[in-house]
Amino acid sequence: MTNSHSNSVAVLALNPAVDIGYEVPQLIADRKVQADTTAYHPGGNGINVALALTKLAVPIYCCSVIGGESGDLLLRLLGDGLGSNHKIFRVAGETRLNATLLQKRPPSQYEVASRGPEIPAKVLNELDECFLADCKTGYGVLTGSIPPGVPDDHYRRLVGRIQAQGGRAVVDAHGDLLQQAIEAQPYLVRVNNYVLEMTSRQRLDEIEAVATAARELQQRGIGKLCISLGARGAILLDDANSYHCTAPRVKVLSTVGCGDALLAGLLAADLRGEDLPAMLRLGVICGSATATHPGTLLFTPEEVEQSGYELELTALHI
Repeated sequence: MTNSHSNSVAVLALNPAVDIGYEVPQLIADRKVQADTTAYHPGGNGINVALALTKLAVPIYCCSVIGGESGDLLLRLLGDGLGSNHKIFRVAGETRLNATLLQKRPPSQYEVASRGPEIPAKVLNELDECFLADCKTGYGVLTGSIPPGVPDDHYRRLVGRIQAQGGRAVVDAHGDLLQQAIEAQPYLVRVNNYVLEMTSRQRLDEIEAVATAARELQQRGIGKLCISLGARGAILLDDANSYHCTAPRVKVLSTVGCGDALLAGLLAADLRGEDLPAMLRLGVICGSATATHPGTLLFTPEEVEQSGYELELTALHI
C-alpha cells in the first residue's frame, strides 16, 4: 500500500446510454403527442461524469461497454469528447436507449431507463482490470446502475481493490449496490436526499435532519459524503466538518445529469487539493448550470468560470 496518490482519474461506465429528450406540450393517456423538440445525447452516469470532468479540464480514463447499433450511435454522439483514453469493450445486445419527457403544461419531467445489454463474465473481468490499471493510485469512479450479468456486490469488490492499490474509490449509486459499496468504506460518496431517506428509513425535510442522517451514514467509514438536495443545494461532510451550500435561483429546464455534474465538480476541486467548502461550491455550480440546459446537456466550461451565482455556505457543526 502506498500513501502517495497519483492524479489519474478512471471512470467505469458499465451501463452507458443514448439519452433521448422530448419536449412535449402535454401527455394525454391513449393519445399520440407530437414532440416540439427531440434531442439525442450521449448519457449514462459514467459517461456523464467523464464528460463533465473533461469540461473541467481534468484528464480522465474511461472504460465503457458498448453494444450494437445504438452503441455505434452513442460513439458517434460522443465524437472525440472523451479523447484517446476512452477504452471500449464490445458486447452482444444493444446499448440502452433512455428517454426523458419534459412536459410544459403542467411543468413536469418523466424519465424511462432501460436495463442495458448483458456483460459476460470474461468481458467484465477485462473491464475491471483495464479500469484498475488506469486508476493506479488515483481516483476510481463507480457510478450508475449495473446491467444484467454484473453481481450486486461488484462495486463493493472494486472499492476494496481500488483502495488496496492505494487509490481513492468514488461511489454514486443507490439500493443494494450502494449499501454493499459502503461496507468497503469508499473515499467519496454522493447520494441524493431520496436515497438518504431510503437508507435512514425516515423523512428528511429540514437541513439539520438531513445533515444528522448524513453524519450517521458517513460514520460507517465513508471519507467524504455529499447529499444533493436539488433546489436546496447540497451538503458535504467529512470526519471533522459539515457544510450546506444553497443552490442559486435558476430557470430549471431539466434535472438529468445534475448529480453527475455535481460529483464531477467535487472531484475536480478535491483533485486540486481544495478544502470542503471549495469542493461543495464548485459541485453546486456545476449541478446548477447543468439544470439550465434542456434534456441531458451538461454545463459548459464558460458557465462555470463566469458563474455569478450567489451561493450561501454554512458550517453545520453536526
